[in-house]
Amino acid sequence: MLKRIFNLQLLKKNNGIFGILFFPVLLSTFYFLLSNSVFADTGNITLTVTVSASAVCGNGVIDTGEQCDGSNLGGATCVTRGNTGGTLSCSNCSYNETGCTSGGGGGGGGGGGGGGGAIVPSGTTVIFSGRAYPKSSVTLLKDAQVAASSVAGPDSNFSITLGNLSAGSYIFSVYSEDKEGRRSSLFSFTVSVTAGVTTNVGGIFIAPTIAVDKSEVKKGDNLAIFGQSAPSSDITISVNSDEEFFAKTKSDGGGVYLYNFDTTPVDYGDHNAKSKASLAGALSSFSSAVSFKVGTQNITAPKLVKKVLKGEVNNDGRVNLIDFSIAAYWYNRTSPPAKVDLNGDGKVNLIDFSIMAYYWTG
Repeated sequence: MLKRIFNLQLLKKNNGIFGILFFPVLLSTFYFLLSNSVFADTGNITLTVTVSASAVCGNGVIDTGEQCDGSNLGGATCVTRGNTGGTLSCSNCSYNETGCTSGGGGGGGGGGGGGGGAIVPSGTTVIFSGRAYPKSSVTLLKDAQVAASSVAGPDSNFSITLGNLSAGSYIFSVYSEDKEGRRSSLFSFTVSVTAGVTTNVGGIFIAPTIAVDKSEVKKGDNLAIFGQSAPSSDITISVNSDEEFFAKTKSDGGGVYLYNFDTTPVDYGDHNAKSKASLAGALSSFSSAVSFKVGTQNITAPKLVKKVLKGEVNNDGRVNLIDFSIAAYWYNRTSPPAKVDLNGDGKVNLIDFSIMAYYWTG
């Protein structure tokens, strides 16, 4: 196994989604890129990338799990294999002892050198792991397209495996949504993968989400700054003003953090805040920025309302293959439910699937 550690410069990119509908409809995600822009102040984050070569039968190298490879027998002979003589060969990277003799038998002629065995290509795979928020959804993008998704555990740890890749360089991005539906900033990085190799990308630490309780706060009053990160993380909050203010707090067992920021020293006008997390020596990038105004009155910030999307059939807040499968059942059937008859014409057909593609989230 080869191990390499790279410092990967994270890219500042707009948050986006690329959805693909499994039907004769292909959805471009530039709509989502434009309508859901979130900017990440990423800075420099160190990711640990472990590159482990998978066994490739036929390359003349005895990899893990192989007894031999082609004419390379690793020094083994019929005698070392417990026989009295003969010629040991290799077949499909396993010893072939049909040419060996035991006891008083005659030589049997043997299988020559084995000819190298069949070449069995191994899959090219990347495994992503890191921290998000407890039981949060985690989405992986590959070159701006949704490639896979997973759910973090109660400890906020997640792992996503992406296989069947072609060799080359890819821009991967990861984001998560907290329990209130707030989306993190996009965590992006470039990874080069090699055919037949499994690449483990670890150390991903998704930035916290952040929100405030007031869109305008009366100068001198407190502003509640809150969000979610990994449990028991140290949270650093930056408030951008003529003078930058920093505050520290800690997330609870559910990853939720709250800090009451005293606005007395802050000038009147527009400001913004962002946060980052650290845990066990790991550091996240900064979150997206949330804006607020210091003025002469308190105005409650509008609550986040999850948008009800057309084509969202099973009420999970997403439009994906589950909804497609439900709608597909009603394809060309009579009296479909209103929730799958998206254009209200009394039938489910390609028009409905096109509408679903437009709202696709993956």
